[in-house]
Amino acid sequence: MRSAVTALHRAIPAVGVVQLALGLLFWTGNALALVDLHELLGMLLVLGLWTLAALALRAGVPAGLVALAAVYGLVVPIVGFTQRALLPGSAHWVIQVIHLLLGIGLIGLAENLATRAKARLAPVA
Repeated sequence: MRSAVTALHRAIPAVGVVQLALGLLFWTGNALALVDLHELLGMLLVLGLWTLAALALRAGVPAGLVALAAVYGLVVPIVGFTQRALLPGSAHWVIQVIHLLLGIGLIGLAENLATRAKARLAPVA
């Protein structure tokens, strides 16, 4: 189980960096043909977060943090898939910033879960 946590602990931030780069390209009006890839990677991030949360729960990480990850994983795609329709016009940048912050938060939450799970799975000397 520790190796699965470690793999997710490495993969989620790596995919997150790609997502941030794609998001910045979209924000500047470039590479719009890659939006589908961005959505797919976003869903993989959510699935990775949920998998990490399940592993963390098995490792004994507090259930409240795991529940937060489960709910967070629902919020991220809802905002992501509906953001084009949310607050259209000159104020749409607010939704874009919220989307960005949600993505960064997902990475941070995954980091927290993985660190706590690894600490609980550490071999006893």
